[in-house]
Amino acid sequence: MARAKITIIGAGNVGATTAHWCAAAELGDIVLLDIPATEDMPKGKALDLMEASPIVGFDSNIVGTTDYADTKDSDVVVITAGIPRKPGMSRDDLLSTNAKIMTAVCEQVKSTSPNAMIIVVSNPLDAMVQQAHKVTGFPAARVMGQAGVLDTARYRTFLAMELGVSVEDVSALLLGGHGDTMVPVPSCTSVGGIPVTQLIAAERLEEIVQRTRDGGAEIVKLLKTGSAYYAPAAATAQMVEAIVRDKKRLIPCAAYCDQEYGVGGYYVGVPVVLGAAGVERIVEIDLTDAEKAGFQKSVDAVKGLVATMGQLLAS
Repeated sequence: MARAKITIIGAGNVGATTAHWCAAAELGDIVLLDIPATEDMPKGKALDLMEASPIVGFDSNIVGTTDYADTKDSDVVVITAGIPRKPGMSRDDLLSTNAKIMTAVCEQVKSTSPNAMIIVVSNPLDAMVQQAHKVTGFPAARVMGQAGVLDTARYRTFLAMELGVSVEDVSALLLGGHGDTMVPVPSCTSVGGIPVTQLIAAERLEEIVQRTRDGGAEIVKLLKTGSAYYAPAAATAQMVEAIVRDKKRLIPCAAYCDQEYGVGGYYVGVPVVLGAAGVERIVEIDLTDAEKAGFQKSVDAVKGLVATMGQLLAS
């Protein structure tokens, strides 16, 4: 059986660490691509990771390149390319530059890997995945954004820390845009099957939710010279695994919603079943009035971001 071909565009911290997680799990052969200005950097990172294979014990083949021809006929393309957030910079500040990068990348992907699944990681996430869908013209089920897995992981981490329990026993769900307007769903959050509302007071739970919303900014502030990459990369690798191994994982990610949740044709974070066909279905859940209001606020923020991106690209 042929191995899956996984291309990761952007060989910075998130891209290279995604390659690391994917290789260690033997998800497929990996092509790590970065822009020609970086010359041999992706080749160096790929070779270094390849040399770890006898130690860790994986058989994935890893190559680094600056040439899109090497990515031809990829099964999955992960896009991490773009400038990272710096201290004091909002995700929205990244909009103009990263939209242009996303457009250029997706034109190449459309040409070289017309049947690929695309996982967008670049920020601001919801706008970038919308642009990837527009530029490639791929079916919506094959274009998705990684955000929900990461946001939920942060939420689960903080809940486990608060309660002194294993993260494995914390199950949670977040909806909406990636960032300040994400919406926690307490009714879908439990610890060992016990509703989290029975374990943590509402006021404290809201503080944990706010820390989750600020999760990326907290790490940017601590690092001072970069942004998070271990958890974003691990979250991305989980999505790659769901696709290449047809896992049918029910996880949150940025998916194209039209009739679903009444969104009307935008990418927002929702629970989906992720498998070999990409986003195989969007799972609609009943929300409380407060959750609906929060979700609508988040959707409106995404719509505003997409509109601003369109204006910036047109100017």
